[in-house]
Amino acid sequence: MLISAALTQAINAQIGNELGACLQYHQIANHFQRAHLTLLADLFFKQAAEEREHAEKLLKYIVDTGGELRLPAVREPVHTFASAEAAVEAALAWELEVTGQIKGLMDLAASENDYLAQGFLQWFIDEQREEVMKMQRLLGVVRMAGERNLLSVEAYLAHGGD
Repeated sequence: MLISAALTQAINAQIGNELGACLQYHQIANHFQRAHLTLLADLFFKQAAEEREHAEKLLKYIVDTGGELRLPAVREPVHTFASAEAAVEAALAWELEVTGQIKGLMDLAASENDYLAQGFLQWFIDEQREEVMKMQRLLGVVRMAGERNLLSVEAYLAHGGD
């Protein structure tokens, strides 16, 4: 087996976190879809698919390294948001939380001298930097536009923003 029981358990937990994020991003996308803000909705539907892909990468790593796959329960997502700003703030908070979770996985891999896992997890470290930056930019644009001018956020997205 190429993976320790402790790292297997931690990655299993992260799979649940990623699948939970997928569901949360679907709820955020739905918030924007109901407001007829289709580009914002599309951005979060794509983000949901990306989170599912992250879960699948982690799952495959456990299987490939001989660990025992034990998928955890997924926490229920928040279903409603008071505003567009609140929805994007939730997304940013999640990405910051995940960054900490991935750092924790990397710390565990490093403490076990598991260079294979460290190499694998580096992709997730780099991905989190991109995800946090994307949500920070989007939150800034949403705040500048304000709730009454969300069509300008749609225009920003239509012209290549995020």
